[in-house]
Order: sequence, then C-alpha cells, then structure tokens
Amino acid sequence: MDTQTLRDGLLQLILLIISIGLHEFGHAWMADLRGDPLPRMQGRVTLNPFAHTDPIGTIALPAIMIFLSPGFGLIGWGKPVQISLPNPKTRRMDDIYITLAGPAMNVVLCLVFAVIGGLGNFDPKTQEVVIRFLVGGIYLNAGLVVFNLIPIPPLDGSRLALRLGLYSEELFLNLARWGFIILIIIVNLPPFLRVMHAAILLLASPWLGLWDLLS
Repeated sequence: MDTQTLRDGLLQLILLIISIGLHEFGHAWMADLRGDPLPRMQGRVTLNPFAHTDPIGTIALPAIMIFLSPGFGLIGWGKPVQISLPNPKTRRMDDIYITLAGPAMNVVLCLVFAVIGGLGNFDPKTQEVVIRFLVGGIYLNAGLVVFNLIPIPPLDGSRLALRLGLYSEELFLNLARWGFIILIIIVNLPPFLRVMHAAILLLASPWLGLWDLLS
C-alpha cells in the first residue's frame, strides 16, 4: 500500500468517524431538546465524535472495507443513542423528530462542506487533498442520509415507518430480529447498489452545485 492510498484511506476513515459522530449527536441533541434526560445523563449531547464511536461499527469494519477491499460489502454504525421518551402525550412526535435529527445533521454537514469548498482559499500545496476531503465529505454524508432512511431495523427509516403507521409493532419486531442479516445481503446486491448510487448522486448534486455557485 503506497503513501497516497494510505493517506486517502485515513481521510475516509476520519470523515466517517466525524460524520457518524455528528449523526448520533443529532439524535441526542434533539432528544435533549424534546425533554428526554437520558442522552445527557449518558454523556451523548456532545460534539465529540468519539463519544458516539463504536469500536467495531465505526472503526474496525470501515477500516477493513477501506484498506483491505474484501470484495463484499459490510455495514458500519455508531454507538446508538438511547432514549426514554418520557412524555406519553408527545411520544410519537418526539420519536419522529429525534429519528429525523440524525440524517438532518448529515445534510447540515453537506452544506458545511459545500460552503467551505466554495468560499475557501486553499494553499496550492494542500488544495488537492482539501478538495478531495470536502467532496468526499459531501458524498459520504449524502450516502449516510440515503442509507439510514432504508426502512429496515436498526436504521432510522424503520423507526419512521413504525411511527408513521407503515409498520405494525409486530412487523417492526420481526424485521428487527433479522435486520443486520437483511442489510448485509442487500448491500451486496447489484440492483440495490445501483439504486443507492443514483439516490446518493441526486442528494449530493445540489450541494456540489452550491459549491460551484459560491466559487
């Protein structure tokens, strides 16, 4: 493995840790905003990405995918934010807001990377690396939004499907038993990957357009 490949791989891993950390922070921050004390008690209402890092899901498995290219897809994850939803009257909407806040943080990161890229005046010596980092950040966070909205547990899309009445409690629990296996299978299916790729490009395009507009 040459130096540039190692550097690019490390940049991808750093981006992933930051992006997953901000995603989980979004869940924790919204839960705190909605009056749920549990995330703050557990130290999750913080921008420190390592408070939201799972050693296997955020570091080990992504590192295998990035550096070893095993020839099949694996999935990564952050340390899940635990919530208690203490208010029965607003429990359903609280859960919807908390669930949406994670992907929303990834959208915000797309915006931040686009603005930095468009307005930044980079040193010519580091410009190529910085631009690659920022563009990679836009695509990665667009990917996290698309992936997390898949309606299969434990992804955010499944909780939205439950709270919006698209899933019964029984169906949700049955899917949850096999969720990881289902996800491992579908992320290795070419038709699914083509749909994911198209959705990611669609979501990333406005932010790349904003970058060009600000340049």
